[in-house]
Amino acid sequence: MMKKEWNTVEVLRHVRHDWLNKLQLIKGNIDLNKIDRVKEIIGEIVIEAQHETKLSNLNLPHFTTLLLLHNWETESFKLEFEVIDDHKCGKLNDEELTTWTSEFFTVLNESMKSYYDNHLILTIEQQQEGLRFFFDFCGIIENRESIETFLHNTSFGINVKQVDMNERELTLEVMIPYK
Repeated sequence: MMKKEWNTVEVLRHVRHDWLNKLQLIKGNIDLNKIDRVKEIIGEIVIEAQHETKLSNLNLPHFTTLLLLHNWETESFKLEFEVIDDHKCGKLNDEELTTWTSEFFTVLNESMKSYYDNHLILTIEQQQEGLRFFFDFCGIIENRESIETFLHNTSFGINVKQVDMNERELTLEVMIPYK
């Protein structure tokens, strides 16, 4: 599958669309006098923006772009991410990480039930020896063998430390040492 090349105008159009949706959600809840819900929505927006900032600070531009554009490019599963600790991390191979993650997303997309509420949460945590990635998928997995084959492929040089999978969940931990 060929990835879309985004130009500046398209990116700005999507960002503006996302912000207008958020503002309409806030306005609708104000009109309904649901001030507590408005505060929750604003809190969620702040947390999301903080994680985007922390992701950008990892100095992994290709990987950051992949994650930030994911929900605009596919509707098969919603991606959320969390970055724990925003200090500058050691050197990683950005292109290798991006290629592996992109191919993982493709395999996951091809292995899940379409038009279902599929959701992936990615937690990124800096540790002394490297960067730890924890993937937590919830949805319906129809082709477990394809995912298992991909995860056991060592040609990427990425060490998948732990995998738990059933028909409705997939969790895996990946540790990438600093170079």
